[in-house]
Amino acid sequence: MSPQTAHTALIKSAAANLGFSFCGIAKAEFLEDEAPRLEEWLQRGYQGKMSYLENYFDKRLDPRLLVPGAKSIITLGYNYYPSADLSQTSNLKIAKYAYGEDYHFVIKDKLKTLLEELRLSIGEIDGRAFVDSAPVMERAWAQRAGTGWIGKNSLLLNKQMGSFFFLAELIIDLELDYDSPIKDYCGTCTACMDACPTEAIPEPYVVDGSKCISYFTIELKDAIPEEVKGKFDNWIFGCDICQDVCPWNRFSKAHSEKKFEPSDELKNLSKSDWKEITEEVFQLVFRRSAVKRTKLEGLQRNIEFVKTSK
Repeated sequence: MSPQTAHTALIKSAAANLGFSFCGIAKAEFLEDEAPRLEEWLQRGYQGKMSYLENYFDKRLDPRLLVPGAKSIITLGYNYYPSADLSQTSNLKIAKYAYGEDYHFVIKDKLKTLLEELRLSIGEIDGRAFVDSAPVMERAWAQRAGTGWIGKNSLLLNKQMGSFFFLAELIIDLELDYDSPIKDYCGTCTACMDACPTEAIPEPYVVDGSKCISYFTIELKDAIPEEVKGKFDNWIFGCDICQDVCPWNRFSKAHSEKKFEPSDELKNLSKSDWKEITEEVFQLVFRRSAVKRTKLEGLQRNIEFVKTSK
């Protein structure tokens, strides 16, 4: 067995031991196919007010500009599918990924541990860990690494577990054995496109970010446009509609990460509790949650918007 093959096996074994659901590896190089698509997407204005997506265009397409000397992109998936869907019991809904502790912290810690373990076993490795926090085109790399295919809702789909997982990357200067992309299994299905109430998927594999409920409830800091009133289906933080209707999510299985479990306070919030939420309650329920991104004022704006949409 070559050192490269041994290192690859070690990485995949260590990732599994840390609880990652899958691990795939791609060669670090320029994303030639994605460049024109990204440029067109930005020119259409699909980023809305997310101007940060216009920055670092070159680094988004070439990870070697983020990590000089990078040879490999290791893509890791971490399941967050809950054992109970709170949207079935609550009149006001938040995306499943935000039920528990903020994934940035949970997964970043695991990535740091993985990188340290690799350094102890292999020797000096230069690299960086990323969890949705840098100009990394994570779904493109995940697809190249054979961990799934990009679906018509632009999310990565995996045959064994659907799409309710977080993606994370280690970009390192180590030559490894690379995985191959798999085929697209969406077929003629358009369930995600048909189900989106704000028509944010205008064509297969293209999402107009400026029309997405997640954009309106999390990213947009201004007032939510009146023309989407009555179309939110009571989502007040994020949205899972295009994932909930995806046939591949029949294969989703509940995660085993205690830090992703919803607190009793969150599970017990009534509709009136949501509507009358105070700073004290907000800090108690969401003290380590991704929901803190909206701040109390943003959450109150979203609640008011769906409340007056009836």
